[in-house]
Amino acid sequence: MKLSRRGVLIGGLAGGGLAVGFLLRPRRFPLPLEPDRDEYAFGAWIKIAADGVVSVAVPQVEMGQGVTTLLPQIVAWELGADWRQVAVEPAPVSAHYANTVLAAKWAPFWAPQWLPGVPRLAEQPDGYLARRWAQDHRFNVTADGTAQAAYEAPLRAAAASARALLAQAAAARWGVAAEACEVSQGLVHHAGKVLSFGALAAEAAAFSPPDPPPLRPDFPAEKPGEFPPGAPLRYPRLDLPSKVDGSWVFAGDVRLPDMLRASIRHAPLVGGTGAMAEVSDVGEAAARSLRGFRRFVKGKGWIAALADDWWSAETALVRAQPRYRVIGALDSDAIDNALDGAMRSGEAERIHLAGDSEAVDGLLPVQIRYEVAPATHAMIETASATARYADGRLELWIGTQAPEAARAAAAQAVGIGSGDVVLYPMALGGSFDRRLECLHAAQVAVLAKEAERPVQLTWPRGEEFRAAFPRTPAVAVMAARPDAEGGIAAWRARVAVPASACEFGRRMFAGDRPGEAIAAVAGMADPQALEGAVPPYAIPAVAVDHAPAAIDLPTTRMRGNAHGYTAFFNESFVDELAHRAGREPLSYRMAMLGQDTRLAECLQRVATLSEWGGGSDNSGQGIACHGIGEGRIALVASARRDENGVRVDRLSAVVDIGRIVNLDIARQQIEGGLVFGIGLALGCAPRYVGGRPDSDRLGEMALPVLADCPRIEVDFIESDADPADPGELGVAVVAPAIANALYSATGLRFRRLPLFAEEL
Repeated sequence: MKLSRRGVLIGGLAGGGLAVGFLLRPRRFPLPLEPDRDEYAFGAWIKIAADGVVSVAVPQVEMGQGVTTLLPQIVAWELGADWRQVAVEPAPVSAHYANTVLAAKWAPFWAPQWLPGVPRLAEQPDGYLARRWAQDHRFNVTADGTAQAAYEAPLRAAAASARALLAQAAAARWGVAAEACEVSQGLVHHAGKVLSFGALAAEAAAFSPPDPPPLRPDFPAEKPGEFPPGAPLRYPRLDLPSKVDGSWVFAGDVRLPDMLRASIRHAPLVGGTGAMAEVSDVGEAAARSLRGFRRFVKGKGWIAALADDWWSAETALVRAQPRYRVIGALDSDAIDNALDGAMRSGEAERIHLAGDSEAVDGLLPVQIRYEVAPATHAMIETASATARYADGRLELWIGTQAPEAARAAAAQAVGIGSGDVVLYPMALGGSFDRRLECLHAAQVAVLAKEAERPVQLTWPRGEEFRAAFPRTPAVAVMAARPDAEGGIAAWRARVAVPASACEFGRRMFAGDRPGEAIAAVAGMADPQALEGAVPPYAIPAVAVDHAPAAIDLPTTRMRGNAHGYTAFFNESFVDELAHRAGREPLSYRMAMLGQDTRLAECLQRVATLSEWGGGSDNSGQGIACHGIGEGRIALVASARRDENGVRVDRLSAVVDIGRIVNLDIARQQIEGGLVFGIGLALGCAPRYVGGRPDSDRLGEMALPVLADCPRIEVDFIESDADPADPGELGVAVVAPAIANALYSATGLRFRRLPLFAEEL
């Protein structure tokens, strides 16, 4: 009798006990780290060389967020290493590096139907089903700010084990107890005797690691006032020197012998059942005389040119002027009509209710409409990847947030198994979740197979706008009933938005094409598409309704995700309610935050930091606050409008993200999020005509340049709470703060993102 894992699971589902027992069984995986000469591996996370260099495997892609410093810093502290001898190694795809935290959060995407006899994720001890799934699928996606939450514990355990082994090796030499040895600054000490990590590495690797690992008592937190301006940082970023001198290697920097270069053109965007876009004709004769040009390669909805250099490949496409056959090309007018139709229809799914349903289902006297246009990511680096195909095996050099999905996409494109794809993870020049999509992995794989030579594909800037999926558009009608004191007695949000999170999940986890994913989620309620829609205030009755909108525009995730528009809806609306009641906006919010003291403290402190003047007429100050998970932020924006457009002069933020491991990186993340949010508030929203955006250059996206960046002040609240991600807080809160500031400055309400629809 042949026994399969699937058979064991199915056979035990009736009672559930066998299935659960099987899932809880300890598992072993081959170690992914390959030590070089004079290097010694300590589990899946750490290598120590004879010269004392400590290499830390980082399974998350570096895309500017500082993860290649944050995770090694955790190891350095727990291990007792000298930061000057710590190095980073991008981790290969492996079950050892499964992102269990993100797998549990994204469980609705990969486990929409619960197995009988298996408890739901929220009821599972230690999240075993998410862990098992993440390991089975080598799921180490970088997203949702989960790096520290997912990897701090295993990194500390690995470092503590390595520290104990080094102490054992030194103790064996000295004939003393290992517990009597101290480990710090890359050295093991005892009674005046000292040995370096490098001198002990070979012997230490031969000992058996302790179980459980001896963790240090308390993991340190950097305090907000610990490093005054100009003071040296304890853990400076490891990636900055090479980024400054240009030696940091991105996917576009890869060089292979006999390598061809490729540029590309994509057919217009289409979506929905029956839609189609393909290359119908290309003027090959116009490109044949071009020096260095090799050939054209057609794919599904795209055509690429191969040449000896990228400029020749791009010039060949310019000369050839590809033409397309398109059915169902989308445009912005149709998108707007679909959102309006969803808002007017009586169909909606209630995804949140607190308090009396009759209070929110009745006629609420204050009703205001807000709109958000599709937004593009506009990162610095365009899609780039390098591939080499030979003897049924593909090597892939690529920057991606989803390495296993990229392997699968490349393998499927050339008809091989994922196990025959070797992926070399590269850093990203920005992403903002754009690189969760893996189209360029499939394209470069096809090109390498067709060329029978290594190929490097680099998308032109315009293609990054024409072929990329934007953040979803949304429309909300916010309704409220004031109480006798001018507060809020009832609150209802009805939001027309596609099931965008589920659509993304269908593409990533089910392998659907864009049109298939849109059709599969049509009419589906999607709580993740409305994350952050529940206001943080103590309101007696609150309801949030999702009116699914059927639009043909494929959409994807973006930094801030749904919080980027739900915070705009909530904080703009509460500001309008405060002014209607004749109340000062800060005190109006504070009166409703008795149950969220952390957010209330952020508001109180930001008033002092920003020299808040009450948001009175013509002050140009606007306030907003928001929470994402356990993170809290309050922001005061100072803005004005003149003949040159909108000018943001100052942003003052107070943030509570619990225990801070690296204060400098946390500050960079908040500041970067605020600047990114300014771009979303004032631009980054092309209109679509015939499946094409009306803008395809960075200079046309109204992005803030250095001269436009305001004075930014960020204070952190000292806390011992569990760490929260700072990366998306600033993105969410900046748009409503600017909109409220512009109302103070001009008397006009801006109720659409980007902020161009002036209303009285």
